[in-house]
Amino acid sequence: MSNTEARLKDLGLTLPVPGEPKFSYLPCRRTGNLLYLSGQDCRINDVLMFEGKLGGELTIEQGQAAARQVIINCLGVLHAYLGDLDRVVQIVKMLGFVNSVPGFADQPYVMNGASNLLVEVFGEKGKHARSAIGTSDLPFHTPVEIELIVEIRD
Repeated sequence: MSNTEARLKDLGLTLPVPGEPKFSYLPCRRTGNLLYLSGQDCRINDVLMFEGKLGGELTIEQGQAAARQVIINCLGVLHAYLGDLDRVVQIVKMLGFVNSVPGFADQPYVMNGASNLLVEVFGEKGKHARSAIGTSDLPFHTPVEIELIVEIRD
């Protein structure tokens, strides 16, 4: 068992096996030693854990839980591509979109649910640059969508 897999087990996390994309894109694309992950949402067994807008139907705490689930889904994509999460050198960048009502400005607090989990899993390697952007809607009314850029080793 890899160090990262042991850490996931200690955290009580099981990574999902990603399904095939339903649209025309790749879940993950490599260039050099960087992986670019397509936007992921907060699905568990192909069902969104929440739907709606932060500051409307959903609380910051629900948004943080959704963001955490999105990272679990991102880790599932990474694991499926790499086979071993110990190949992660560092999480470089997170781009987070938060489905927000007009006037909601707490997107950074929502995205902390994702950022904190990356640090829990990878330690210093999980600290990353980040953008937290509010948007008027997201596909399927998911509350959070996240893209990652990850440096890896062969």
